[in-house]
Amino acid sequence: MACIKAISIFSPPPLSMCENILTNSGLQFFFGNIDITKIAKSVGVNQRYVATENQTAADMACEAANKLFEEWNVDRKSIDFIIFSTQSSDYFLPASSCVLQHRLGISTTAGAFDYGLGCSGYTYGLAMAKSFIDSGLARNVLLLTGDTISKYLHPEDKNRILFGDSATATLISNEGLAEIGETVYGTDGSGAEAIIVKNGGSRHLARTGHEEKDGADNVRRDDYFYMNGEQVFNFTIDRVPQLIDDTLSKNNVKKEHIDYYVFHQANKFMLNTIRKVCSITKDKFYINIENTGNTTSSTIPIALKHCLDENKIQKGQQVMIAGFGVGLSWAATVLKF
Repeated sequence: MACIKAISIFSPPPLSMCENILTNSGLQFFFGNIDITKIAKSVGVNQRYVATENQTAADMACEAANKLFEEWNVDRKSIDFIIFSTQSSDYFLPASSCVLQHRLGISTTAGAFDYGLGCSGYTYGLAMAKSFIDSGLARNVLLLTGDTISKYLHPEDKNRILFGDSATATLISNEGLAEIGETVYGTDGSGAEAIIVKNGGSRHLARTGHEEKDGADNVRRDDYFYMNGEQVFNFTIDRVPQLIDDTLSKNNVKKEHIDYYVFHQANKFMLNTIRKVCSITKDKFYINIENTGNTTSSTIPIALKHCLDENKIQKGQQVMIAGFGVGLSWAATVLKF
């Protein structure tokens, strides 16, 4: 039986102590006559953490992991596998997880690898960790998430209102806070260009400076992060209701027996639409990205940690988690607390 045993998150200092927390009023400078307040109200974000110039996703993941070891009294030498969900690797090679093994003082007998998923990354990671535990391949898996999306956003991209940088660490073992259920997956690569950084990889190595407007009058810049918001919204509303039904079926759970839903915190408007389409009551549905923004693969573990700290999730409850986004990909499971 594989369980989430501990969760810690990289938490930047309070606003008064940290110049890297970007508020909406701070963003207004970059967008001239565009009303940032109106957009921010719709997406539900008031501030977000922005990594420093020399701070990487691996740096933040290292902070989160060290915090987990300290907060939960975990012996780092007990870790026998590291999995890192990131789209912001320090290098093309080696994998950041290998570097983190050394930085964190984890045994050289531990396995380690990165995988490049965003919004569904945490749910995929839990499923992989579960398979390692259940098969006997590992006993204590350290699942890390982290991205510095701010480094890929053009200064004039309105998505700067939505996204924040963050990292988390989760320990998966054979006992703990919540048993990990069966996972439902999905992939549709035909929508790959809906969320993409086109240039910089092996297919388009050189920066070109090319930009053009898409059908929704957004500027698509090939050297930077691009998201077709309308396409992503339609994909989510189309896929998530069936994902919920399939996950309930695979875990042999009825909808009325799910106590809480913690989904990828994409944005407030999208989440509220999902909730209404899926007929989920407000008291069972978590939405809170006000002070963090959309942190890609870190949104679900951040939300779970906040729910546990605030006693929104209690022992004996069943919680459905679901991630959906870049790929396009999606995944969901049920956690039994």
